[in-house]
Amino acid sequence: MKKYIAECFGTMTLVVLGCGTAMLVGCDAAAGGGYILTALAFGLAIVASAYCIGNISGCHVNPAVSLGVLIRGGITLKDFFCYLAAQCVGALAGSGLLALIFKLGGVTDMTGGFGSNGLGGVGDNVFAGLIVEIVLTFIFVLCILGVTSSKAGHGSFGGLIIGLTLTGVHILGIGLTGTSVNPARSFGPALVALFAGNTAPIASLWVFIVGPFAGAALAALLYNFLEGKKEK
Repeated sequence: MKKYIAECFGTMTLVVLGCGTAMLVGCDAAAGGGYILTALAFGLAIVASAYCIGNISGCHVNPAVSLGVLIRGGITLKDFFCYLAAQCVGALAGSGLLALIFKLGGVTDMTGGFGSNGLGGVGDNVFAGLIVEIVLTFIFVLCILGVTSSKAGHGSFGGLIIGLTLTGVHILGIGLTGTSVNPARSFGPALVALFAGNTAPIASLWVFIVGPFAGAALAALLYNFLEGKKEK
């Protein structure tokens, strides 16, 4: 149970820091500073969580990562579904907390949707959005599987490497889809936005569920082939 609680709080932290920064600074391409700040916020949230709860739950804080680890043989099917539930609850709690803070403080949400994902950067093209999310999640999860492999030997630098990789995929993806690579991270803000009367994020939410799961599965299958032996 402790590892599920850790996943819940880790995912909440990711949403509060990442989506909260996006809400505050916006992600306007004309003012690229918002891109960098938001990308760094997501990456640093992962770094902090990795060194905080990594030894408890593995710090997946992402259903796509959990799927990749499942395919690698690192967790059981029961753990996968419990992780998924905990991560979604954490993302929803984080989004709700942001909604409360921004409402009470009278702060403007620069994203207009609680930091939710969208397809505006790809011309609302679903196929393009799926490709973006599959490719970016593939890169991110492949990095995680490599860094956490028993054969890697990265030691205490693993969390930093993973956080920097997440920062990198955000730098490219923010202008295209807002960068999900994490179904829970997309679920929380989209649901809170729906409660606030904004239906746009929930309409395209399936893209940010299917895309990351597909990318993670492909990454795990490739890593199984490359390393040749599943982790115990």
